[in-house]
Amino acid sequence: MHDELIAQAQAWLTEDPDPDTRTELARLIDAKDETELAARFSGTLQFGTAGLRGELGAGPMRMNRSVVIRAAAGLAAYLKKQGHDNGLVVIGYDARHKSHDFAQDTAAVMIGAGLRAAVLPRPLPTPVLAFAIRHLGAVAGVEVTASHNPPRDNGYKVYLGDGSQIVPPADADIAAEIAAVPSLTTVPRPTEGWDTLDDSVLNAYLARTDAVLSEGSPRTARTVYTAMHGVGKDVLLAAFARAGFPAPVLVTEQADPDPEFPTVAFPNPEEPGAMDLAFATARSLSGEAAPDLIIANDPDADRCAVAVQDGTDGTDWRMLRGDEVGALLAAHLVRRGATGTFAESIVSSSLLGRIAEKAGLPHVETLTGFKWIARAEGLRYGYEEALGYCVDPEGVRDKDGITAALLITELASQLKEEGRTLLDLLDDLAVEHGLHATDQLSVRVEDLSLIATAMRRLREQPPTELAGLPITRTDDLTQGTAELPPTDGLRYTLDGARVIVRPSGTEPKLKCYLEVVIPVGSHKDLPAARAKATALLESIKRDLSTAAGI
Repeated sequence: MHDELIAQAQAWLTEDPDPDTRTELARLIDAKDETELAARFSGTLQFGTAGLRGELGAGPMRMNRSVVIRAAAGLAAYLKKQGHDNGLVVIGYDARHKSHDFAQDTAAVMIGAGLRAAVLPRPLPTPVLAFAIRHLGAVAGVEVTASHNPPRDNGYKVYLGDGSQIVPPADADIAAEIAAVPSLTTVPRPTEGWDTLDDSVLNAYLARTDAVLSEGSPRTARTVYTAMHGVGKDVLLAAFARAGFPAPVLVTEQADPDPEFPTVAFPNPEEPGAMDLAFATARSLSGEAAPDLIIANDPDADRCAVAVQDGTDGTDWRMLRGDEVGALLAAHLVRRGATGTFAESIVSSSLLGRIAEKAGLPHVETLTGFKWIARAEGLRYGYEEALGYCVDPEGVRDKDGITAALLITELASQLKEEGRTLLDLLDDLAVEHGLHATDQLSVRVEDLSLIATAMRRLREQPPTELAGLPITRTDDLTQGTAELPPTDGLRYTLDGARVIVRPSGTEPKLKCYLEVVIPVGSHKDLPAARAKATALLESIKRDLSTAAGI
């Protein structure tokens, strides 16, 4: 095995175009570091519906230029088989390590394959790339990003010409073409021939952001904004300035792109501690400058997090759950007379369905991920609980943290004019539709087999009740349903509650999504309903943990 590993590594080394990873791999070969070499050569990074995502480094199990060149060659071959011989591929990238290199390599491969290629002018938010695909009439788009993953990761997200991310069978077809690339020496990579775009595409995107707001709506809400060391700042500030909102106060320590993400353990607004600097900035402002809300983007700015003041003294801030923001944006759009389909992923709150039903609007549940939500027929608004919102599907058929930030700030401004807050509107929704309280049990693992073991255990020894509530129905989502294609997941329906368990598609996590619905008679009943919901969610978490053995 040892000789075989060394031979594999040496063969990889001879083709590797990147001096950084070649130095790294040569060092591992010289040191005969079998453990590390085995980790890197135990297979290949799998191309799936999230494209590619993984740790940077040498070898087929890591993200590197060799892996990206093969992926680009496979995508080019797929596009040509689809009849797009002279089609345009537009490429965007974030500010992570190697993102610019991966974008340039992709452009070179497309030109070498006889396609056309255009690269965005600098690191920009993922929604700008999603917009550019349709705006430029491209046959595909590539975004080089690992979104909110740790600093050592990067990724490669593929869109087709409709401007939404790939879904089966395209992912498997592209993966087969990647696997068929015999060697990097067979992939032509000219050093020129692609376009580097100017700011006209970004300006067209910004011009569209105005369309998400109502003409003449109040624009008074004050915000604190963090870009979480990512690429959102300049685009969000430009969008807010165009809209006429007060300029957001920046969390300066996190305002500019930094691929090391030095102030956070994980650059994800949902992770504990990630918002601490934003809260501190908000607390430091008082009087006229006091903010009404905090807005955060993740590093590629396709997600939007919102925090609000909770309490009377101005020092208590709390993050709104993705489901809460999802419901607020839906209620705002309904109030503005929006028509069309409201869509969400199956792991998001059932409150959206209640809001849509009362407004007489179609409502659709899809599998997790915007690749599915964006495909809902007649889509007007889509969201998922992981802070993703699509508020302008005609412009961006994907989640967009910039336009979502504009829309929630418009809503906060409108409520401010009425002497109310986002929390007041959430209370109204709870009284009108019942309190929909959601929570998540998320377990990060080093050993991926633990996730498979937990799923197997739940299938072989299914729980019959959680928190004393009988499970009235169990759906094994691997079978698919009339509405949903198959996926690895379990859905439990309880009396007044719902639980979904699934492996994460992008991180080494087992995710369990919980929702309880408590009827509420009037506003005065809300504190008791919230206390009951919290206790139930904690109890479900405990019982589910035991049942899954995690």
